[in-house]
Amino acid sequence: MAATPDFPLTEKPLLLVVDDDPLISDTLSFSMSSAFEVITSHSRPHCIQLLRQLRRMPELALIDLGLPPLPHRPDEGFALISDLLKLSPEIRIVVLSGQSDAGNARHARTLGAADFVAKPCSPTELHKILQRSLSYRSLDENRAQDTSASPLIGNSPAIQKLRLQLRQYADSPFPVLIEGESGCGKEIVANSCLHQDTKRRNKPFHALNCAAISPSLVEPTLFGYAKGAFTGAVSAKSGYFEDAADGTLFLDEIGELPLELQAKLLRVLENGEYQRVGETQKQISHARIIAATNRDLRKEIRAGNFRADLYHRLSVFSISVPPLREMDDDKLLLLDHFRQRYAAPAQAAFVLSDEARALWSRYAFPGNVRELRNIVIRLTAKYPGQTVQSSALEAELDLQDEPVAPIAAPAVGAEGDVLIVAATRRLQQPEPFSLDRLLAETEQNYVEAALQLAHGNVSQAARLLGINRTTLYNRMESLAKEQNVS
Repeated sequence: MAATPDFPLTEKPLLLVVDDDPLISDTLSFSMSSAFEVITSHSRPHCIQLLRQLRRMPELALIDLGLPPLPHRPDEGFALISDLLKLSPEIRIVVLSGQSDAGNARHARTLGAADFVAKPCSPTELHKILQRSLSYRSLDENRAQDTSASPLIGNSPAIQKLRLQLRQYADSPFPVLIEGESGCGKEIVANSCLHQDTKRRNKPFHALNCAAISPSLVEPTLFGYAKGAFTGAVSAKSGYFEDAADGTLFLDEIGELPLELQAKLLRVLENGEYQRVGETQKQISHARIIAATNRDLRKEIRAGNFRADLYHRLSVFSISVPPLREMDDDKLLLLDHFRQRYAAPAQAAFVLSDEARALWSRYAFPGNVRELRNIVIRLTAKYPGQTVQSSALEAELDLQDEPVAPIAAPAVGAEGDVLIVAATRRLQQPEPFSLDRLLAETEQNYVEAALQLAHGNVSQAARLLGINRTTLYNRMESLAKEQNVS
């Protein structure tokens, strides 16, 4: 087992730069080095591998969208935004990209990017943007330390149900499984509601992001290790279970836990017993376990990726954090909450016009509270003390994935048996028949029809076809290659 590499810890914030152009990476590393400790990466897989070796997660990330193996498309960059937020939910991501059309910018922000900057950008301006993002992160950290403030904003039925569940489960010693989409605030629920607001508030609270650590290091991190247990283990070290003592251990992204470790975690949940790596002596854990996931663990069980017995042990109590689209007027309460948080001390907060406020209420916020917060931050920076009109707000919202208005289609036949009759006649024709060719032609026709209905908008066309945008891109490429061959 390889030891975790040591990286120099300085008082400077840690900045991650991801770009496949070494000239750009080197330039950014040099120009930002006065204010930041800079680490660089050239691809999404390399970036994930690098971060899982760090002892400290970056506060900021500056990433390109066009990354290998598809540098001419934004898909890898979009995926990296989601990956980074899974590894470190509080990281502030700034996209610096040449693929700077408005649709890409809006979608990147929906996924959780704090800002989008088109290439080229002067180092001075980029430095200002990064420092601004860092200052807002500091405000959030200070807010998180204020235990007197209520972490749950809202009065919708969904929030009221969540509050009721939290009151019922807060002081129970049994495990809790928190489920919810990315960006909805699962760690806040775990720490502020299921630890700080309980009898364990003065006990330790330790959080481990199972996605943010190399699979080979999860076991020693959880259970600790003896001196000489593996290369680099120069002394014995306690693990999270031991450090949590009789407090709370929060396992975020539990769906990422390797299968071989799921059995060991199950044993701890069943009888409290575990062993340090390299030791035979049994240890006993009294920590309360809270786990969180944005995956559907029932589907993961059916796919063979998660143990059913572990799922049932973790979900003695199960809490679902609602997505923002189910929270009705709470979106307006959250708007006012974040407006006041991020307003400058000597500057009034921005306000929305009536039309913009109505648009805010209608928007689904697919990125949940994280997206809403980032929109407020950008509007605060752009329109301090001003009234924001609906046109300015629209530029911040990812409206391209909103449902396409239904369009009447011509009638093509009332019953399925009509199609069967047509297929029977076709198969009885003397000409050779190829099912593969027919399916390819049908797929081509549906793709073209969807693109026409969506006026060329790939996201809306993908929604019409019931597939995601990346899949549609791949289908279009495959169909184009087949046409060229034929």
